[in-house]
Amino acid sequence: MAAKKKAPAKKAALKKSDAYEVKGNSLVRKKQNCPKCGPGTFMAEHADRTSCGKCGYTEFKKK
Repeated sequence: MAAKKKAPAKKAALKKSDAYEVKGNSLVRKKQNCPKCGPGTFMAEHADRTSCGKCGYTEFKKK
């Protein structure tokens, strides 16, 4: 008899409202943009680095 495989855990979807902040009549971007891809492509925040999911650009944080 074959064992059933567990379904992978679903990740929570990132809301667009988490990436921006409203100050007065303007929007302020909370996350860093990718220098290769340009504005609109945000970089992911990790414990030791920031990385772009689109092109793979990575900046390591200094300790």
